Amino acid sequence: MESAHYNSSPLLGGLEILQATYDKQNFSRHTHEGYTVGVIEHGAQRFWRNGAYHLAPKNSIILVNADQIHDGHAATDGGWSYQAMYPTEAQFQAVAKDLGLTSNTPYFPVAVEHDQRLANQLLQLFTLLHDNQDTLLTETYTHHVLLSLLCRYNKRQQTPKNTVKLGEQLSTIRDYLHQHFAYAIALEDLSELSGVSPYHLVRQFKEKYGLPPHAYQIQLRVRHAQQLMKSGMSLADSAIASGFHDQSHLHRHFRRAMGVTPKQYQRAISYNFPAA
Repeated sequence: MESAHYNSSPLLGGLEILQATYDKQNFSRHTHEGYTVGVIEHGAQRFWRNGAYHLAPKNSIILVNADQIHDGHAATDGGWSYQAMYPTEAQFQAVAKDLGLTSNTPYFPVAVEHDQRLANQLLQLFTLLHDNQDTLLTETYTHHVLLSLLCRYNKRQQTPKNTVKLGEQLSTIRDYLHQHFAYAIALEDLSELSGVSPYHLVRQFKEKYGLPPHAYQIQLRVRHAQQLMKSGMSLADSAIASGFHDQSHLHRHFRRAMGVTPKQYQRAISYNFPAA
């Protein structure tokens, strides 16, 4: 059964993403304003790009440059499923701002890439973009993946230039996270507070505090939820009051940090903090 879900994430002014399953779909030759970066999850796709046909099997990465003519159809019985995003040149430029790169847009010389690590990173990004639960995490990971693509697929090897070392600004960022941990915080807002690019902020914050800002915020939320659970608040209310999207959102992060579920934790502490 064919299905297609096209969405636009609010990040970077609207990052377009697609999750689709096709069987009989036969794309005519066309172009996109943005680049095409997709991962085949099932089946295989055959498509035309740069004067030749290319085969993209399961776990491979489809790469098409902005405004480049291409088409697409199934390469096997049963069709194919894939997820893709379409970042524009302007969105790559926004990510590369102030990093001193020789070029702030990528060029994909190959149509199909076989790199499981990159494929996994892209699939993780697509999941975050579709879920849209952790604003700071999603924005940070989006910047990371786009910058990685920009540095990897360029005619010249690129490395972001060094910048001034942050001192008190990092303490300001940490205090801001403590004061607003339950709210959706944008990476761009933290970047403005620090006075450096998101890339340099994340890297230097992690160097000083051991965690990037998004992970630091999650830990603050988990700690707050612990205190609320100790006070007898329900799991659902503790989750919302601590800034999590819902109880399952709390469950996922709490278990990763504590090794037990919130329910197991609350049951255990009830013996030490019995109801009055």
